[in-house]
Amino acid sequence: MSTINPKEQAAKLSVISNTALVVGKLTVGVAIGSVGVLSEGIHSSLDLLASIIAFFAVRQASHPADEKHRYGHGKIENLSGTLEGVLILIAAFWIVLEAIQKLLHPQAVEFVGWGVGIMAVSSIVNFFISRHLQKISEETDSIALKADAMHLRTDVLTSLGVMAGLLGIYLTGWQWLDPLAAIAVAALIVHAAWELIRESFAPLLDASLSYEDEQKIIGKIKDHQEHFIDFHDLRTRKAGSERHVDFHLTVCRYHSIEHAHGLADRIEYDIQTIFNETSILIHHEPCDEVCEGCQKACKA
Repeated sequence: MSTINPKEQAAKLSVISNTALVVGKLTVGVAIGSVGVLSEGIHSSLDLLASIIAFFAVRQASHPADEKHRYGHGKIENLSGTLEGVLILIAAFWIVLEAIQKLLHPQAVEFVGWGVGIMAVSSIVNFFISRHLQKISEETDSIALKADAMHLRTDVLTSLGVMAGLLGIYLTGWQWLDPLAAIAVAALIVHAAWELIRESFAPLLDASLSYEDEQKIIGKIKDHQEHFIDFHDLRTRKAGSERHVDFHLTVCRYHSIEHAHGLADRIEYDIQTIFNETSILIHHEPCDEVCEGCQKACKA
């Protein structure tokens, strides 16, 4: 019996919920003539496309390394997150254009209650779906699911913003509150897009792991420092949920290959206890013949 991939299940749930919200928002937006609701519908349409991309990304990224992809397929998740950020920016640009047109050529928003209702439903659904996606992304270290969760959290805020604009129209009759709420939505979307692109794109350029992650790795290496002379040339990077670590380890020239290999195995095991999906490469170097540190290591 095949094991259910929690990342795929979470991504599939996001696709289903976004499909329902797109239909609901666009239908209500057209019916009541609200650019705020329509802007949310377009935003959710891009959410749906992003969720579909995330679904295929996590499915492909889970495939093991092959002859053409020796380092695995993890960067597909980073590419997915970057594409989501670009889609969010496109949505923000479209929303601003529509809002400006509505300010220049105002139209009355009718049946405000329907708009408030669909925005309330959207906020509630996206709140719980985003929480689930965030939980799974933290458990699996999936940047694609994290991007989807961030996207939906933004939707919660934007839906609340549009709802506030519609309520303002109902209470005051000021029609300009609807496009103003849409522009506020766009501002929130741009901020989310920038944060998302920055985090997703960096691993595509093989950026190092965060300072905190590297310090954890260094700490695990130093736990074994009585058995080696020193380590240097530490390099780290990330591809999807998988981390890659390599460094040089100076060992006593009089120790056997078996001893050096066993030391490397213990260091790798310790690093993998803090980062599950980690590929580690250790290059051994012999110390100088005259070395006080070597004498200490030789006794270990």
